[in-house]
Amino acid sequence: MPTLYALKPAFQGLLRPLVNRLAAIGVTANSITILAALMSVAAGTAIAILHEWRWLLLLIPAVMFVRMALNAVDGMLAREHGQASTLGMYLNEFCDVVSDLALILPFAVFPEFGAWGVVAFAISAVLTEFAGVLGIAAKIGRNYAGPFGKSYRALALGVVAVLCAAGLWPASIAPFVFPAMATLSLLTAINRIRAGLIGSAS
Repeated sequence: MPTLYALKPAFQGLLRPLVNRLAAIGVTANSITILAALMSVAAGTAIAILHEWRWLLLLIPAVMFVRMALNAVDGMLAREHGQASTLGMYLNEFCDVVSDLALILPFAVFPEFGAWGVVAFAISAVLTEFAGVLGIAAKIGRNYAGPFGKSYRALALGVVAVLCAAGLWPASIAPFVFPAMATLSLLTAINRIRAGLIGSAS
């Protein structure tokens, strides 16, 4: 079944000329990783502080898209231009988690969603990525199993942000949005743990 991940090679192909130019002028993969995190933190902070300006929620899908591009760029710089490093691995994982939290937690200030549901989703998103990283220790490699991995979380969060900015969330449904995404994230974490257990037992 086609997934969002199937689009990755084509997306990387579009970015390759830019990546080659960045490498030529000395831009590093680690600097791109940090830039993506700083951008997410800045957007999340602005939304949380100025939450009465709901149109700022439109920053989330925009930042998600740019962050996806930057994540592809830093990966290509690392793999294709000899910039892979242990520090880069740590930065990539930490900055991804920081970016996720920065873009999820601002929804807690919007009363229709309920702060606890938002926090539950934030925690479950971190656990999902942690379970994926533990695939390395289980000797199956970084695990990206679904059903609600990073790309799908980003897509869902972007849709929520747009609908919230437009005031289109029915009051009766809004409280269940983030608990539902938290449940999907926990299911994803369980799938990743199961894959590690099966792999380590084989």
